[in-house]
Amino acid sequence: AYEIMPSLVGSEMCIRDSSKKFVKLLNKTKISISNDDTRHYLNGVFIHVTEAHGRSFLTGVATDSHRLSSSSLEIDDKGSILRPFILPRKTVFQLCNLLAETNDSLIMQTSENKVKFVIGNIKLISKVIDGKFPDYKKVVPINNEKKLIVSTKDFISSIERVASVSLDRKEGVKLSINRDNIHFSVNSANSGEGNEIIKAEFSSDNLSVSFNSKYLIDIASEVENSKLRLNLKDPTSPVLIEDAADKNSYYVIM
Repeated sequence: AYEIMPSLVGSEMCIRDSSKKFVKLLNKTKISISNDDTRHYLNGVFIHVTEAHGRSFLTGVATDSHRLSSSSLEIDDKGSILRPFILPRKTVFQLCNLLAETNDSLIMQTSENKVKFVIGNIKLISKVIDGKFPDYKKVVPINNEKKLIVSTKDFISSIERVASVSLDRKEGVKLSINRDNIHFSVNSANSGEGNEIIKAEFSSDNLSVSFNSKYLIDIASEVENSKLRLNLKDPTSPVLIEDAADKNSYYVIM
């Protein structure tokens, strides 16, 4: 539920740049919002301030325990204090619609259980999710040394084609990775088999790994660079996906 209120006592932050940066953050993270209502604290985007290399960032993170998305934008933290909060799914999508149509600055104010957004003449107030977001950094791989570089466009197109043979789009797609190519395959007991090979660069020996095809497509579709980078370890460990065009965003498939 949304309420229009004249003021909200709490911490405040103003993003004076175009709010397009914040809507990009939301778009890159909302793909991993959980639909499992039994873990309500995963049903939104965790918004908080982080620090790295002496710089401050506004960071959004979402996870459904199968995949994780994180995106950050650099901020000037002088005079800006923001209480961490979990922004509900419904508000995330509403805010994306509002921000897509404006270039106005964005002001955020947070209290213990509500958040207020001021965009030009628009005021949007929403409850925040009552709960503690998990320590997401524990699931981000740090020792994935096998690097796979592939065309983002070809990667998405190939997965879509081989996955199209399956009636269940969540069915796994197998990646057989070699030094210079990837063999995608889907074997569905009900509807047949799909296979395709595309060029790629892999820094290690052969590796076979399977993923939910929808997760791969959702994440790769948010990558801005023409080349997709996947950091792998072995067939059962999480994969870290990076975007060379946006070094402040990353994705994990567990």
